[in-house]
Amino acid sequence: MEEYSCLESQEQVDEQVLIAVALQEEENQGRRRGSQLGRRRNVDRHRHSRGKNLLEDYFIPTALYSDVDFRRRFRMQPHLFNKVMHDICNYDAYFVQKCDAAGVLGLLSEQKLTAFIRMLAYGASADQVDKIA
Repeated sequence: MEEYSCLESQEQVDEQVLIAVALQEEENQGRRRGSQLGRRRNVDRHRHSRGKNLLEDYFIPTALYSDVDFRRRFRMQPHLFNKVMHDICNYDAYFVQKCDAAGVLGLLSEQKLTAFIRMLAYGASADQVDKIA
């Protein structure tokens, strides 16, 4: 008999938890902010064109700058940079180019890695390298 009342009380507790969760979810439905009138628009940082410029300057076969210039800027040979980029993209998915929640294509792997290298080399913060990424 005692076991039956224990099961019955557990069912009541489970039911109360389900009700509380449902009420919490219902309350949170109205809190999604999304696009609203009066909210400030996102700043377009021209990430796509900066990535294109980076590729044209250093990473395509007919690049604007030579391997010597690449070495001077990045302190490594282009083939070493490509190896590091390949290895780090295989290790950590953050460095792979992906679409964000709005469906906009994110930064190139080269952009992320160059920003990361600058942060390490100069002790810079992410905000300081934001202008070049």
